[in-house]
Amino acid sequence: MDVTKKVLVVGGGGREHALSWKLAQSKHVDTVYVAPGNPGTSTETKIVNIQIKATDIEELIHFAKNESIDLVVVGPEDPLVNGIVDKFTKLGIKCFGPTAKAAQLEGSKAFAKRFMQKYRIPTAAYQSFSDPHAAKEYLKNSAYPMVVKADGLAAGKGVLIAENFAMAEKSVDEMMTDKKFGDAGTTLVIEEFLEGEEASFIAMVDGVNILPLATSQDHKAIEDGDVGLNTGGMGAYSPVPFVNDAFQKKIMDEIMLPTVHGMADAGMPYRGFLYAGLMISNQNEPKVLEFNCRFGDPETQPIMMRLSSDLVELIQACFDGTIESFPIEWDERTALGVIMASSGYPEKYATGL
Repeated sequence: MDVTKKVLVVGGGGREHALSWKLAQSKHVDTVYVAPGNPGTSTETKIVNIQIKATDIEELIHFAKNESIDLVVVGPEDPLVNGIVDKFTKLGIKCFGPTAKAAQLEGSKAFAKRFMQKYRIPTAAYQSFSDPHAAKEYLKNSAYPMVVKADGLAAGKGVLIAENFAMAEKSVDEMMTDKKFGDAGTTLVIEEFLEGEEASFIAMVDGVNILPLATSQDHKAIEDGDVGLNTGGMGAYSPVPFVNDAFQKKIMDEIMLPTVHGMADAGMPYRGFLYAGLMISNQNEPKVLEFNCRFGDPETQPIMMRLSSDLVELIQACFDGTIESFPIEWDERTALGVIMASSGYPEKYATGL
């Protein structure tokens, strides 16, 4: 394989800690730089924090050129949607993740819904709105609960499950009129509420071929018993007992393969981590709640704990077009990630504790 001595990981959360920790274990790597990293990454061997924001693409490029970085691995969604992969690729630096066009799968929920409709990928019935009055008129005649989503990126927090019209109306006002999530709420996606068991299905994709990773499940609601507001994730575990080999094949055949083939057909081939957030009905039918164009945080943490294979070699296989046949190995034991959150999260809360 190509020489990979220096790796740059973009991001600063638990996901990036887990990715850089696993990359640093590779025999191919001398140093992993993390931008900006966090107090946890600063304690690891072979890992160096760099004080550059994940969203400062020009500074990241400047650093990568100066340090002769061999591989860039992008953690969060913002830089991907803003074209970090396109910019690094243009310079001839390997950057693992989807292009800006392909990252629309996460960057715009309306785009993702239209895409799923076109390629017959199972998902909840929906309507999208850019006019608050029209959205409210639709919600007046809806059967509750309903799900109201900001179209754009809202750090995993732009989703509200409305139990009645009053809640739904309030969420429309907050997102569209009060701009609670900035421009992310200019368009709303309103969809039927799906019941069942959630699962995260994450795979590595080389543009054509797919390698599924270990199954995992995260928990979005802030409080015990799955009550409270939805967050970016309140812990995860792997593997998920109800996703067996036969069910994994069903998810691959009905969701993952049509998605990757559809993206290539639409002229935006997808390379990187592809995350499908699924709802599994009581009849064992999977539907897509959302796509993410990167590894999920917190799912990365238990999955990286269980990964026995070399992550650098896995990523290289995505550039070589050989990911489908990679002999990936897993620790059979269960891994569990637990989150401590500041009181008041995800709304108003103290930071820096």
